[in-house]
Amino acid sequence: MNDRAALTPEARRALLGLARGTLEAHFRGGPPPRLASDRSDTFGQARGLFVTLRRGEELRGCIGTVAARGEITRIVSEYALRAAFEDPRFPPLAPEELPGLTIEISVLGAPREISGPQDVEIGRDGLIVEAGGRRGLLLPQVAPEWGFDAPTFVAEVCRKAGLPPDAWRAEGSRLWAFRAEVFAEDDAGE
Repeated sequence: MNDRAALTPEARRALLGLARGTLEAHFRGGPPPRLASDRSDTFGQARGLFVTLRRGEELRGCIGTVAARGEITRIVSEYALRAAFEDPRFPPLAPEELPGLTIEISVLGAPREISGPQDVEIGRDGLIVEAGGRRGLLLPQVAPEWGFDAPTFVAEVCRKAGLPPDAWRAEGSRLWAFRAEVFAEDDAGE
């Protein structure tokens, strides 16, 4: 990431455990677990983040926020639930799906405005486009997963926003890149 200290392996495991524990508690009908936050460590920092749910290699839900609007320990639970139950591309998560689910968390760095694909580093940068009252975002891991080069990645973030693929060039449009610390249950200790 570009502007904050990286999370320790222990912090990564704790956040992933919090996300999974929140989903388990939801299905049990109990309150979500909580992690103690310490203002002196990265848990106390307000950070944007996304929670991605996968079944095998298939996307099952992904919702997050760019806005740094609360301690990371507070918003992980919120976005785990939202990814499971509010992603309009998928039906709500069923309890029997939970054991086969992999949780991935992307903790976002600050966006920086860029002028076009030449400023994008595939595998490190995520993208945000804003034009004509629409906004789209693709996480850094999307480009390598789909084999996108930088021009294709920029075109795809425009499509994600419901815009033509070259909308980033239009007067008044804005394009940002951001970095993210991405970790999943299968690699949290690395």
